[in-house]
Amino acid sequence: MALDDKERLRYSRHLLLKEVGETGQNKLKSANVAVVGCGGLGSPALLYLAASGIGQLTFIDDDEVELSNLQRQIMYKVNHLGQSKAKAAGKVLTSLNNQISLHPVHVRLSAENLDVLLADADFILDCSDNFKTRYLLNTYCLENNKVLISGAAIATQGQVMVFDYRNDSACYACLFPEENGQVAQNCDNFGVLSPLLGVIGSMQALYTVNMILGHHSGSVFKQVDGLTLEQKSFTLFKDPDCLTCSDS
Repeated sequence: MALDDKERLRYSRHLLLKEVGETGQNKLKSANVAVVGCGGLGSPALLYLAASGIGQLTFIDDDEVELSNLQRQIMYKVNHLGQSKAKAAGKVLTSLNNQISLHPVHVRLSAENLDVLLADADFILDCSDNFKTRYLLNTYCLENNKVLISGAAIATQGQVMVFDYRNDSACYACLFPEENGQVAQNCDNFGVLSPLLGVIGSMQALYTVNMILGHHSGSVFKQVDGLTLEQKSFTLFKDPDCLTCSDS
């Protein structure tokens, strides 16, 4: 799948890198990535994935743009208020890169539509803000050997996690066991430092690109302090009693 002249110009700064080059750019062009959630994390992740030349990009959100979103959801402008986030994102991303295939989906992800929407994606970014969606994506990616790249940011603390289910990885539920009735902490009730979402969403995009290019494999758990910018890395271990991924 050779790059045309416009693509060579568009991605010229990638082509200069020995870590990317034309071979790597073609890998990005052939990649199929899905992003669940087009808000504070999904906005920077989608912008960088589209700019990087991900060939097939699906993004899913059932919400509409509100004024309070504009503090952190950098995809949107005042003229997008009241519009579907997914559809507004589609317009913005098309204006950024009209040489990739964009698939905006205005729907809430559920067990009923999960496989239809995500079956073709090799890498799935969890940019959602609720536990129900996170556990749903975790189980689906685990069962289908897909890579799940999960991000979260609350107040001044952020985290990014990579679960490489192509290998024998610990799962999201190993770290955060599912409990009935738990309420997800989110920006609506705890607030968030705006640029921190840009950091975490960009890290999600960067892990995605690096994995497609073959520069990273395996699972990751990193925490980012939005006040000090310190990062902490943790080794992930499978929970032998995990109700989601254990064999027992």
